[in-house]
Amino acid sequence: MKIAQDEFARRRAQLLAAVPANAAILVAAASLKTRNRDAEYAFRQDSDFYYLTGFNEPDALLLLLPGRAEGETVIFCPPRDPQMEIWTGYRAGPDGCVRDFGMDQAFELKQIETELPELLDGRLRLYYALGEDEELDTRVRGWVNQVRAKARQGAEPPRELVQLETLLHEQRLFKSEAEVALMRRAGEISAAAHVQAMQVCRPGMGEYQLEAEITAHCMREGARFQAYSPIVGGGANGCILHYIDNMDLLQDGDLVLIDAGCELDNYASDITRTFPVNGRFSRHQAELYQLVLDSQLACIDAIRPGVPWNDIHELSVRILTEGLVRLGLLQGEVDTLIEEGAYRRFYMHRVGHWLGMDVHDVGEYKQKGDWRPLEPGMVMTVEPGLYVAPDDESVEPHWRGIGIRIEDDVVVTEQGCEVLTEAVPKQIADIEALMAGA
Repeated sequence: MKIAQDEFARRRAQLLAAVPANAAILVAAASLKTRNRDAEYAFRQDSDFYYLTGFNEPDALLLLLPGRAEGETVIFCPPRDPQMEIWTGYRAGPDGCVRDFGMDQAFELKQIETELPELLDGRLRLYYALGEDEELDTRVRGWVNQVRAKARQGAEPPRELVQLETLLHEQRLFKSEAEVALMRRAGEISAAAHVQAMQVCRPGMGEYQLEAEITAHCMREGARFQAYSPIVGGGANGCILHYIDNMDLLQDGDLVLIDAGCELDNYASDITRTFPVNGRFSRHQAELYQLVLDSQLACIDAIRPGVPWNDIHELSVRILTEGLVRLGLLQGEVDTLIEEGAYRRFYMHRVGHWLGMDVHDVGEYKQKGDWRPLEPGMVMTVEPGLYVAPDDESVEPHWRGIGIRIEDDVVVTEQGCEVLTEAVPKQIADIEALMAGA
């Protein structure tokens, strides 16, 4: 399942329409990174570059030039090299970039030092992600200086450098129907993987074995990569927010927290479920779990256009704080405890984040100092949690070492919202029935 090329063209057209006629937009692809010796990490394209091109090769550069008669979309790409392709695989080359990826004009990378300065001549504003790649920053300055050196011949170099993210990341924040469909499919694949992990979980298994169940199912369904390193935390490891060692054995009577989601055509899913290793919640585990679930369900129910982003987080804080007082983990007046931030001992992160091509996706959370209202097409996670440190002597021993997070992916719609990952059970009775084989 992939985004069609005509959508990439529409994205470029939308970005071009947002800049002045004398501007240029420069976007760089990712490079291969060495893992060790002669081995490289699996290539993952830069999200901004892929969003505008769908082109999945390293080291390319995209140049967008509004109003250019010879074509507004120019790419510099690796050349075809039949000898190297025996080792590294097929390359599109300039001809393939024009034929298959909708570029108006394409050059080999070796032509960049002569062609790109020429293309920048007369472009008075350059949009570029300054500061992300120091080596590329130096090259960009060199290209601008090449144009500047010809000023006496009438050349006009860029006079203003503008951070590209302001425009491009706002555009990426709002997902099209095709993007939502892709994220829905990624959510379905990841949801089934979580179900699989619940079904096979037994005391004595390794955390890594549940990770293997998750990743294997996703790969079988065509999602080769995870959107982030999976978290499989049994017992007190569930209290470590970004625990990725995943090497301990699962103990009878503990909970296990799994935070994992696949990536499909460079779009992320992000699911967390917490469940008992032996298939049955203890009384205190169930009380704390139900509190987190009540908070999550209330937050999802509150999501609709016009609701300020932070209202969802504040709702989670109030419900969790009220529950912590009711269960005896906090003492005092709820409003005072919220004002003082007392809940942060147990709930130290926010209720969610934008989701898209990056698991913590781009887009501003505030506009002109105010929390922005939710709008259709935004995709966010909803993930309240409670984590009682194993050495927290201020609470009764039966609470210590319990970590619980419940997370789903939610797209804002015209009427309210749609949960993209609802196929994973999260009601206590449903989890226990699934794990019992019912």
